[in-house]
Amino acid sequence: MLDEVRDFVKLAAEACGLDAKAVYSVQLAVDEAFTNVVEHAYGGECEENIECTCQVIGNELTVTMKDCGSTFNPDGVPDPDLESELQERQVGGLGLYFMRQLMDEVDFKFLPPQQGQPGCNLLRMVKRKEN
Repeated sequence: MLDEVRDFVKLAAEACGLDAKAVYSVQLAVDEAFTNVVEHAYGGECEENIECTCQVIGNELTVTMKDCGSTFNPDGVPDPDLESELQERQVGGLGLYFMRQLMDEVDFKFLPPQQGQPGCNLLRMVKRKEN
C-alpha cells in the first residue's frame, strides 16, 4: 500500500501548491514514517490499518498517520551520529532525523485506550508552502 500512500500525499501536496521539491520531501517523510511503523510498531509485517489523512489549510499541508501497533516514544530515540565513519555508526535513528529535516513540524502523541479500543500512535507532520 506504500505506493498508494505516496500517490495520495502527492496529490494533497500539489493541491496545497507545494513545489516539486517540497512535494518530494513530503513523500519521502511519509514513506519513512510508514516504513518505520511497519518495521517497529508491527515487527516488519502489518495486516492492520495504518490511517493516513491530509489536510490543506491555506499554505500548509498537515499529514497525520495513526497506527495502533507498539507504542513509540520519540524521546527514546537518540540523535544519529552523522560525524563518525559509516562502519562505526549505530544502526537506526535516521528515519526520525530525516522526517524532522524534510518537514516543518513533526509531532508524536500517544492516544490511550478507551471504550474497548486499543491505544494508538499519532504522528502529525506539517509542510508549509514557501512564498
